[in-house]
Amino acid sequence: MSTEATRSRWYEIIRSPIVTEKATSMAEHNQVAFRVAPDATKTEIKAAVEGLFNVKVTAVNTLAAKSKVKRFRGRIGRRPGYKKAVVSIAEGQAIDVMTGV
Repeated sequence: MSTEATRSRWYEIIRSPIVTEKATSMAEHNQVAFRVAPDATKTEIKAAVEGLFNVKVTAVNTLAAKSKVKRFRGRIGRRPGYKKAVVSIAEGQAIDVMTGV
């Protein structure tokens, strides 16, 4: 696989950072949360984060957030489900999710 094909796959795997109060408080423990592709494995996520952000990843934990049924003005709708990855980074390194890659 070529380098350009690998880099484009990394951007497919890492969809977006999760910027919530809980996710930003994880930065104190050297952890960052991302929305990832549903078919991405832990090793692919680790390679993508290390390649895109130039950091050393120590662990990757994934979970599938289920879709939710919500009501809006009496109509029933559904929020989409997604896959989330919590990435632990080596001590002394950081990822600034507020700046673009």
